[in-house]
Amino acid sequence: MSTLTWPQGRPVKLAPRANQPSITLDIHETGEGPAVVFCHGFPELAYSWRHQLPAVAAAGFRAIAPDQRGYAGSSAPPAVTDYGLTELTGDLIGLLDALKIDRAIFVGHDWGGFVAWAMPVLYPERTAGVIGVCTPYMAMPQTSLMRRLVNGKDERMYILWFQEPGRAESVMDSRARLIFDRLMRAPLEPAEASRRMMASGELDMNPFRRIEDFQPETPPIVTPEELDVYVRAYEKTGFRGGINWYRNIDRNSREHPQIGVAKLTLPCLMITAAWDGALPPRMAAGMPALCSDLEMHNIERAGHWVQQEFPDAVNETIVDWLKRRFKKP
Repeated sequence: MSTLTWPQGRPVKLAPRANQPSITLDIHETGEGPAVVFCHGFPELAYSWRHQLPAVAAAGFRAIAPDQRGYAGSSAPPAVTDYGLTELTGDLIGLLDALKIDRAIFVGHDWGGFVAWAMPVLYPERTAGVIGVCTPYMAMPQTSLMRRLVNGKDERMYILWFQEPGRAESVMDSRARLIFDRLMRAPLEPAEASRRMMASGELDMNPFRRIEDFQPETPPIVTPEELDVYVRAYEKTGFRGGINWYRNIDRNSREHPQIGVAKLTLPCLMITAAWDGALPPRMAAGMPALCSDLEMHNIERAGHWVQQEFPDAVNETIVDWLKRRFKKP
């Protein structure tokens, strides 16, 4: 198991950008060298990278993980439209500016992966490389397609259920401990997971609205103390900030249709998790045609929270690639 030395967080105020007021991001930072910025997903925190930051720093890099806008102690603006890719990628540029960093390698998992893959398209001059963890380089999925998958029954797809402001929060905010206790567990074997999603005869991909029905059947992948970090953060803030990212999916597609389509020539690493039910490895199949400098690595028996479930395998893959591609001889 990787050694954990989680750096204390500190607030960094970003300068106002493109009609956006100044916001503050809480960041965790350690090490010196080329900058590597870690972008977390939902429902997560910068803390989700607690195993990766010390390993990357020990390899000779400056490892930085922000709690992104809407999460933990970072700013959580009130408007839904404050959480699109324009704003989220702008935050990362604002962070680089505040830290006086010219270029960085961006690492993204889950929603953070969409942000990381958008960086070389929107800000190529500030992006040295990209590492996708579970999230491949692809176009943003549209809600119209999801709605067809569930025959218009929005409650059966969590992303659709999230679209109405306040709806999901009214269910989830009071159940933070239950949600993280059920989510942060080893995955089911894919065939069994698929069977359960179709148990009623219809596809159901929304565990959040009926989290009480999910009984723990696999071991937890976090300690009780680690679980408490997530629970305390979300009991304080609720889930609104992170959910608002989902409410901008269609807007992101309209404003940035080139993301997931434009070809990338910078160094790219894709780490897939064999048992990831949310972002299975097959979703990365189109990446070789879009990324001319790509390495791909699959971690067997790993689920969606791969960087926490198999931290040593993830660290070895990331550090090996970083050293080969970005360390001077």
